[in-house]
Amino acid sequence: MTPAEADKILSDSFAPWVQELGLTVVELDDRRAVLRLPWSTRLAREGGALSGQALMAAADTATVIAVSAACGGFVPMTTVQQSTTFQRAIVDADVLVEAVLTKLGRRLAFADITMTVGDTAQIAARASTVYALLGQDPRTGSGGLP
Repeated sequence: MTPAEADKILSDSFAPWVQELGLTVVELDDRRAVLRLPWSTRLAREGGALSGQALMAAADTATVIAVSAACGGFVPMTTVQQSTTFQRAIVDADVLVEAVLTKLGRRLAFADITMTVGDTAQIAARASTVYALLGQDPRTGSGGLP
């Protein structure tokens, strides 16, 4: 899957409010996706820092793109669990959101997400996600999953 194909998943498969985050796919391979969340005052909370809700939505979205890349295209899935830890405020800077799949099973996918400030190595937040995969077995392309 190419970044352009992944960007198409973003535009075709996500709710309008998620699309309004302005996420773009920067890098992609078969177990990893890196998205850029551009700075916007619309996403800032009181005090001027990027809101945690925007970061959590970006982490969730990056996981969908990483799973899709591993499966060779978008597959129906739903979030089962997400845990996020915030480590520093982000003010007036883009965020790089890197989702790395730690396990892709027949029914579940697990990912660790690191969110860094701009193009630095400063970690702003970390998340872990678990997804239920609906439809085909992503490893074989056959059979229906409950």
